[in-house]
Amino acid sequence: MNEEVAVSLDNVTIQYRSYKERPHSLKESVIKFIKTGQIFNHATFNAVENLSLRIKRGTSLGILGSNGAGKSTLLKVIAGVLPPSSGTITINGKLDCLIQLGAGFDSELNAVENIYLYSALRKRSVKEMKPRVRAILEFAELTEFATTPIKYYSSGMSARLGFAVAMDCNPDIFVVDEVLSVGDSRFRKKCERAFADILSGGKTIVMVSHDMNALKRICSEAVLLSAGTVAYRGTPEDAIKIYMDDGYKTRLSSLKAEANQ
Repeated sequence: MNEEVAVSLDNVTIQYRSYKERPHSLKESVIKFIKTGQIFNHATFNAVENLSLRIKRGTSLGILGSNGAGKSTLLKVIAGVLPPSSGTITINGKLDCLIQLGAGFDSELNAVENIYLYSALRKRSVKEMKPRVRAILEFAELTEFATTPIKYYSSGMSARLGFAVAMDCNPDIFVVDEVLSVGDSRFRKKCERAFADILSGGKTIVMVSHDMNALKRICSEAVLLSAGTVAYRGTPEDAIKIYMDDGYKTRLSSLKAEANQ
């Protein structure tokens, strides 16, 4: 893999099942299996279809599109949460992700305990993390709530803790899904400054957001997804302009036709 490429996807497809009906008891399941030879009636659909993408090291890529376009699925594939049904993905460097608020946290534990838990899942020792805890709490602005179980945290507090711990892992590639949509504007600006520091260090950011202004500020490039495929790739400003246009669907059809020529 080219050392300048941080993430490479080649003809990646993610296929899901769409169930038309599901029996509600063991008896119904057995009867249905005897009659038809199968338990569930289902169809399949591709959330991501034959998608190829190269993301260069040191760049920030924004992913936008309508609900159901495949944005979060694509991030999960990149993060390794979902294996591709077909195709290959190659990651060049250490990757960390913040796809779901509180992922990896135990709601019964407090902030400090969850910092150690999250770090242990990423194979970081207690010895390594002990001198880092204070800085993480300060960045998350949770020092005075360090011993409070996080089940009592607001969504914004949980987001701050998750972001601070993930940033402390110092990944080469940081995958982010809509986490900047919570919390106050002051903390979001603080996160954006942290992103700028990541990029200045030659690292890579891949993010999904419905905050168009954040995409413009953070991302150097953007892709517009439609039905699990890349409909457009270019500057964030141009991608957003297409996405926000009243003739969005017509424009997408035109872009797909151009791509197939």
